[in-house]
Amino acid sequence: MLIGPSVLNIIHSQQQIHLLSEIGIALLLFIVGLKLDLNLIKSTGRIALLTGLGQVVFTSAAGLLIGLALGFSGVQSLYIAVALTFSSTIIIVKLLTDKKEIDSLHGQIAIGFLIVQDLVVILIMIMLSAVGKSDDSSLLKDFAVTSLKGAVLAAAIYLLMKWVIPGLTHFQARSQELLSLFSIAWAILLASLSELMGFSSEVGAFLAGVSLASTPFREAISSRLVSLRDFLLLFFFINLGSTLDLSQLGALVPAALIFSFFVLIGNPLIVLIIMGVMGYTKRTSFLAGLTVAQISEFSLIFAGIGYQVGHISAEIVGLITLVGLITIGLSTYMILYSHVLYKWLAPVLQVFERQTPYGEKSIAANALHAYKAIVIGLGRFGSAIYDNLNTQGIPALGVDFDPKVVKNLRKQGRHIEYGDLEDPDIFERLPYQHVDFIINTVPDDDLASLMIKNLRSQGYKGYILVTAKNLKSAARLSAYDTDDVLLPFTMAAEGINLRLEKLVTQPRRRSVTGNLHLSG
Repeated sequence: MLIGPSVLNIIHSQQQIHLLSEIGIALLLFIVGLKLDLNLIKSTGRIALLTGLGQVVFTSAAGLLIGLALGFSGVQSLYIAVALTFSSTIIIVKLLTDKKEIDSLHGQIAIGFLIVQDLVVILIMIMLSAVGKSDDSSLLKDFAVTSLKGAVLAAAIYLLMKWVIPGLTHFQARSQELLSLFSIAWAILLASLSELMGFSSEVGAFLAGVSLASTPFREAISSRLVSLRDFLLLFFFINLGSTLDLSQLGALVPAALIFSFFVLIGNPLIVLIIMGVMGYTKRTSFLAGLTVAQISEFSLIFAGIGYQVGHISAEIVGLITLVGLITIGLSTYMILYSHVLYKWLAPVLQVFERQTPYGEKSIAANALHAYKAIVIGLGRFGSAIYDNLNTQGIPALGVDFDPKVVKNLRKQGRHIEYGDLEDPDIFERLPYQHVDFIINTVPDDDLASLMIKNLRSQGYKGYILVTAKNLKSAARLSAYDTDDVLLPFTMAAEGINLRLEKLVTQPRRRSVTGNLHLSG
């Protein structure tokens, strides 16, 4: 907005910026499609689908009423309402990844219903494309033709996914640079093909990502393209901001503040209510609900398409953009400090939780097992400890915050339960009072110290073992009321030393060439 014609007026390459903006949007949609994991929606059950669709329906309805009350026309109110329903998958994935909460229960549910939202907006874009290309023919005919073209495109991509792409990506993966170049070219190719078929380029780029989502290289592709995507997306926001007429935005500020307040407060409340009714705890519902407290890049793209087809004016696009600037900025800090906010609001949030939150399976039935130990954190280190304890006849209960890990280990017949150390109520659902050992293998000083304090304050008399990343962390944790501090790398080194000592005592022989061969 600053470098545009309204202020400094230093942009003289609008066409080039627009082109880079379109490539950035294509890469954004490509990476969203690349991360589309239909198994994720399946693994989080109906909660992702119902929460995603429920939030879209209720937010749209409320936003429409607010728009009409503020004096906007029916079409304008509908566009604003729909734009308010979509939350930024890219921003949420980035924030949850940075906070290491992407695999937590609330993170999995949030990503699940964000994917549902993405699918909804893609369908809406397809319908808008059909409307935008219509002339004198009926809308129904255009929609039928567009649907047929979409089916052909989807079928072609499915056949490519089944017979061509697996072998092609394996060949390309011999060179990471070649794989990256192929991915960019594939995204732009399908985006262009989509435009030629009458869709928007965003739809084609999204389908290009979906076509590579089932390959084993999707994470490698995504990680190598993220920086390029972020760089090119700058041009999308530059293009958008530089075309805004700031003189017309002044009158829209009051309406933008009202809509922003609804997105920041109303959207999380809708998710809280839906998840509470479905039996999830107030903590999980609150943390998942905060992820919808902003509108998405999709909302801005959606508004842009509506402007292109003549349904809304530039002022409405400016209003939606202003709401985006406010909500994306504020919600980022709401998510970063989500646990602090939860501590403040926990007493008030009790109204959104059922007396028995059956959505998060209680382990009361498993308490009948005579567990002697609880192992928290089932990574490589934690899993090895869990297996060794059970092998030695010490029945152990495993706890992990990743629903996929819990599900997979349960299938193997192990006694595993879901639990997040950041949840202050975690031990209310664990039979900790009857076990002799609680072993925490998560190398996080703050979580470990908080766990020790909580357990001791609740009168736990058994042994507590925690894990440290290094000697400095070990010294810090030793100051708390813990019985031992585990250092995985030090323990591994000690194990290697013992093996070397055994090898020294064993007979050895040398080959004619002088190479050492160890017997046994």
